[in-house]
Amino acid sequence: MKVITLLLAMVFSIVARSQNTINNYKYVLVPERFDIFKQDDQYGINTLTKFLLESVGFKCFMTNDVLPADIANNKCNALRADLVAKKKFLATDLSLVLKDCQGQIIYKSEEGISREKEWNTAYTEALKNAFVSLRDAHYRYDSTGAIQATQSTESTIPVQAAATPTMITENKDVLYAQPNAIGYQLIDTSPKKVMTLLKTSMPNYFIADNGVEKGVVFSKNDEWYFEYYKDDKLVSLKLRIKF
Repeated sequence: MKVITLLLAMVFSIVARSQNTINNYKYVLVPERFDIFKQDDQYGINTLTKFLLESVGFKCFMTNDVLPADIANNKCNALRADLVAKKKFLATDLSLVLKDCQGQIIYKSEEGISREKEWNTAYTEALKNAFVSLRDAHYRYDSTGAIQATQSTESTIPVQAAATPTMITENKDVLYAQPNAIGYQLIDTSPKKVMTLLKTSMPNYFIADNGVEKGVVFSKNDEWYFEYYKDDKLVSLKLRIKF
């Protein structure tokens, strides 16, 4: 009888563990820097990881962002993204790993491989290839499988009104948009790279990075704006962009 009881306990334990899937999580936290790199958001990979996770349905935040209440009150409500690299001859190999708050791997993607020679292009291509298997997993958030803390706090998140910029300025220099695989780079007449724009699922709305500030570039009333936060204040910079 004791043997049967022990076997049943083991079976229930395995079943319970197998039911903890990515579908149980709504949120993913993306670090400012992955361990495989030496700089924050090197090659724009952290920003790209966040964007690609959002494109499959996750709600994502960088680890230094202001977090919603259900994550701030319980970090176990979110998965943590990481990248694993393998050394291969003449190839860049990346896998996406999603871990829970205990460090347990909930999901690991298939290896994404690139044979491009330039590091920027190689890491970008390898990461996008790694996401193919995640797309094939058909992630869909299932609140019935989520932990209780997520269910109890989600309804208490207040609806935020749109922020009003505290500073509005204008850059009168014309910037020229050069397309690439994931968006554009803006250059001035020098020519000098001024800003990187990453495509999103919304037209005329880009994730932006000028090397100092990170924010968004979007079109409003046929004019372009770069908005970002500085010292907890929203700054809006009007741009002249030629696509």
